[in-house]
Amino acid sequence: MSSERAELVERILNGSRALSTETVMFHTAIAEQSGLSAVESKVTDYLARFGPQTPKALSQLSGLAPASITALIDRLEGKGIVARKPHPEDRRKVLIEIDGARMADAAPLWDHLVKSVREACEKYTDGELETVLRFLADAAAITNESTQRITGHHR
Repeated sequence: MSSERAELVERILNGSRALSTETVMFHTAIAEQSGLSAVESKVTDYLARFGPQTPKALSQLSGLAPASITALIDRLEGKGIVARKPHPEDRRKVLIEIDGARMADAAPLWDHLVKSVREACEKYTDGELETVLRFLADAAAITNESTQRITGHHR
């Protein structure tokens, strides 16, 4: 690897680290405004993005132990954020479903970030945005795999 490329890769690693830190701090602030812990907030994000999930699926997605997920679901249910619903195909299971109205209440907290990211995207060509999308997908997959390795959920 050339020294120029090595420097670029190092800058990507440092930039990713900075983005990760700022993202965690932003999500912590969002969670606090919503009366949630950062982990509770992120588990609700899984539900918002992927739809209702079983506790086992949430454990696998998050890397949290099943007992931790059960306690977290109990807390979220107590706060009116999620509800347990019967699984439509297997009556032995339950699905955890997010309350859409509660999510809508938190939406304004995202307005500045979403607007600013849309504005930032205007600076890039479609081809550059495709490259950014590929990188984000790769980085998210690598981060998820790293979480799974640390928590012992690696397949």
